[in-house]
Order: sequence, then structure tokens, then C-alpha cells
Amino acid sequence: MSDKDIPQIIKDVGFDFHWAEEKVWALKVTSEATDIRELIWHFEIPFLREDGIYNLKPWDVIKDPSSHSKEYDRTLKSNLNYPIDIMENKGRWLILDGLHRLMKAYIQGQKVVKVRKISRDYIPQIVKE
Repeated sequence: MSDKDIPQIIKDVGFDFHWAEEKVWALKVTSEATDIRELIWHFEIPFLREDGIYNLKPWDVIKDPSSHSKEYDRTLKSNLNYPIDIMENKGRWLILDGLHRLMKAYIQGQKVVKVRKISRDYIPQIVKE
């Protein structure tokens, strides 16, 4: 997928680099509790893909699971034992990994989620080659 296939809203709020999830997972960063309200702004952005393109907002999946069963099933199968990896970006916390876990936590009514706040100093270590 090229950058031209990414919606402008994702370019506006997203990172200016590509990362490898496996490299993020390998970081030795402790987790902490965060109010879920700091992260649910992600639900307004089409960070999910249907038919290969970013065109699906998490709210669409949460509010109408039968129309988006693949993503809803993926959400319900996500493992909340793992924290959500976030990094400060453009003045707020942006998810590196764990959007489906955040969605599941919201669906289950959780008010607090486990996160790992990844410092921007780690960018060289997680960048996708």
C-alpha cells in the first residue's frame, strides 16, 4: 500500500514513520494504567481496513458488529493481557499497537487500560527497514 492510499485524516494525525510491530513488542518498557478516555479518539479515524483500504472507523465496528463481522471477531479475539503500545505524537497519545485491544476494552466497559508509553527516543529502534 502506498502513501497515496492512506486517507488524509490518518496522515494528519498519524506518525511520520513506519514501524515494525515486532520491534515495538521487543522493547523493555513497563506498563501503566491509563484512562480509556485518553485513547478513544482513535475510534473516530478510519484506522481499520475493509477491502484492502483504510475506510473503516472503530466506531463503525463497535456500533454495527454484524456489518463488520471480520473486524468485530478480530476485536473479540484480541488478548487484553497485553498492554496497548502508545507514543506521544502531535500533542496526544497515538497507538502503535493495540487498537483492537482498546476496542475490546471499551466494549467490555473498562474505564482503565494497560499501556506502554513508548518514548520517541525509541523510533530508530522500531523503524521498519
